[in-house]
Amino acid sequence: MLNGDIIELSQSHPCYSTQAHHKIGRIHLPVAPKCNIACKYCDRKVSPYYHSSRPGLAYELIKPEEAILAVEKAMEKNPSMAVVGISGPGEPLYNQETLETLRLVGENFPDLKLCVCTNGLLLPEKARILKELNVKSLTLTINAVDPEVASKISSYSIVEGNILSGIEGAEVLVSKQLEGLEIASELGFLTKVNTVLIPEINLEHVKDIAYEIQKRGVFIMNIMPLIPLGEFKHLRAPTCDELIASREACESIIPIFRACKQCRADACGIPGLDSKDKI
Repeated sequence: MLNGDIIELSQSHPCYSTQAHHKIGRIHLPVAPKCNIACKYCDRKVSPYYHSSRPGLAYELIKPEEAILAVEKAMEKNPSMAVVGISGPGEPLYNQETLETLRLVGENFPDLKLCVCTNGLLLPEKARILKELNVKSLTLTINAVDPEVASKISSYSIVEGNILSGIEGAEVLVSKQLEGLEIASELGFLTKVNTVLIPEINLEHVKDIAYEIQKRGVFIMNIMPLIPLGEFKHLRAPTCDELIASREACESIIPIFRACKQCRADACGIPGLDSKDKI
């Protein structure tokens, strides 16, 4: 895919373009429950009783075949629906249901753009499969490119059935993430990197992340504030000044997306309109 094609694609994706963010609809299909890393800020929940808006939440899990009906309903409610994404509530590439859902949606709705959000651990081995399924865009969550910093954010990684903790697990995670970005760039994906800003841990590290992802062809970066949960519930969220400063520092390196709503795994509607719709 040529650079011009990537720009054109980005302009119609509400998670890449501020203008599209207020005009274009998207739906997240919650088909992926399992995760292969343990982020210390993560608190995944599947329940009809959790009504807040943040990643890792879903009212219910759906099966791949149920996703078709969910997309149909979403398109009826919102004619501007253009993007179908899978972002959890676990790690999409760690769940076979993700690939089956992408296949079914692609067959039934060939005009919709397919998108996957991933931690990147399995991206090197799954990228070409995603390309074959006509996935157009990828969002990776990368919170560090230094394994020592990464080890403070994620407790362990599951690699080929083995649990790797500490520096060992972080080294594999960072290596796979950066390798995955290189492969994604070669294959022509539109890519975005989400970075959770954690003041006590990676505040001074975000520029290093920006440099490394820019070198690997990432189109845009999204620096998000920590939501203190899980093992990090005792930590503070970044101040507005810290968030602004981090974004401005990285913007000299790579474009920055500022409209992120930190959406649920079952979000549906136009993000910029603060839609309360759910699938």
